[in-house]
Amino acid sequence: MSGRKPIVLVTGANGFVGGHVVPALEGRGWSVRRAVRSPEGHENEVVVETIGPETDWQAALSGVDAVVHLAARVHHKHEEHAVQLYRNVNIAGTLHLARSAVTAGVRQFIFVSTVLVHGRSNDGRAPFSEGDVLTPRGLYGMSKAAAEAGLKTLARDARMNISVIRPPLVYGSGAKGNFALLTRAVNLGLPLPFGAIRNQRAFLAVQNLSSFILWRLEHPDAASNFEIFLVADGEQVSTPEFIERLARAAGKHPRLFGMPPEFLGAVLGAIGRQDTHDSLLGSLELDVSKAISTGWRPAVSLDEGLRLALQAT
Repeated sequence: MSGRKPIVLVTGANGFVGGHVVPALEGRGWSVRRAVRSPEGHENEVVVETIGPETDWQAALSGVDAVVHLAARVHHKHEEHAVQLYRNVNIAGTLHLARSAVTAGVRQFIFVSTVLVHGRSNDGRAPFSEGDVLTPRGLYGMSKAAAEAGLKTLARDARMNISVIRPPLVYGSGAKGNFALLTRAVNLGLPLPFGAIRNQRAFLAVQNLSSFILWRLEHPDAASNFEIFLVADGEQVSTPEFIERLARAAGKHPRLFGMPPEFLGAVLGAIGRQDTHDSLLGSLELDVSKAISTGWRPAVSLDEGLRLALQAT
């Protein structure tokens, strides 16, 4: 790179994770080229209106050393259209971007997948690990698993180092979904019926995800050009303990009470929230020894990650 800053293209740069990854990359000397859907006035910004099998990536990838692919279709209200959307964006769009990166001479490609390729819960089983046979749940998990398989095939003949990261629930400032709901409930002092749950779950501070992405960019594997990693915080805790730690970070007292898990599960199932049932009541333990073996360590603790998550909320 002879004196110039290395260039990294980040898709989904204006999303929740991208909003943390981009400044982390810039802080380590990377020149970040943001791929966004509509102009936001940032320097080094490229507008990519849609990600799919026909997207023209030539200009965006010109001179790029690495790609961090964060953008994805996560959910869609109209199920009848969802299958094609997931296929176009998460599978065909990802593989087309990766092939375009190979053609452009990009050396590293980081794909942020999801732990849902393993399923929603490992109750009664060993912690999930990278070598497990995948049992993806839902259109999102299945589309990410298919994209991973395509990347593995591409890597056989490509001179590009590909890293796949499978995160659990990522929390931080700006996070949505269950973390935002729990934060709101804790701040409002609402009673939460999770006191009797005895599970173990992995969580991931967005700072730790960002630090692992940086670690992979700065320490590519010379022995293999395709690797998969499960990444999580240093502690894996129960749902009630996570809520207690969240409340402590917010300066609140958690209002937890014990509702029998079977009854709570039945209620969530009856209202069509099986995903919430699995993500709050079930266990999701991860074996992160492979990530640790690379020399990476989580940048922040669970408590520090929660404190940072609440600073701007």
